[in-house]
This record gives sequence, structure tokens and C-alpha cells, in this order.
Amino acid sequence: QVQLVESGGGLVQPGGSLRLSCTASGSISSINVMGWYRQAPGKQRELVAVIDNDGMANSADPVKGRFTVSRDYAKNTVSLQMRSLKPEDTAVFYCYALLKTAWNNEAVDYWGKGTLVTVSS
Repeated sequence: QVQLVESGGGLVQPGGSLRLSCTASGSISSINVMGWYRQAPGKQRELVAVIDNDGMANSADPVKGRFTVSRDYAKNTVSLQMRSLKPEDTAVFYCYALLKTAWNNEAVDYWGKGTLVTVSS
């Protein structure tokens, strides 16, 4: 079994900051990519930011310059530092990992259960 567990969501005022974290645990042999997606009410899930094993990050245009994704490779953890938050950032944020398990040499997508971020005054 593999689990991705997010933490750090909540209510924040416009212009504020929030930090999300996610830890992957279980029978993991290697992690290729970790990152974050989000789904706003009535919209499809979309990429926020991901980071690979070389430290190369890819962020969606709406969050560039405001959100920073980082990884702790030793702890199988990915974090998302969010600044200058806007009401349109309100969404459920999902942790994502592309990883291999001890019983499957093919890399597979895994998802966390999501954490709600609400940006409102």
C-alpha cells in the first residue's frame, strides 16, 4: 500500500500565504515526480506545480511567481509554498506522485485525498 497524506490547508485572506505539505509512505522503491494539482468548484482538476528527481519544477502560468514547489527527497515529502493568494486560488489541492512500488517496476500515478484551501476575506 502507498499513501500520500497532505497537510496545511485552511482559510486565508487574499494576499496571504499558506504552506502545504505531503508525505508519501508505504512500499515505495522510487519516486520520479511529486507535486500538486487542484480542483476548484465546478472545474476540472488542473496542474499547479510538479518537481522531478533533478529538481526541475514545472508550474502552471496562474501560479508562477507566487507558488514554489520543493521536495525533501530523503523524506519523500513535497511542499507547496503559496504567497499572494487570490480568491481564485480557492480549491481542493491534491498531492500527486509518479512512483514505483516494491511490487511493480512500472511507474504509476498516486493521489492524496486532498486538502481544502479557501481564500476569502
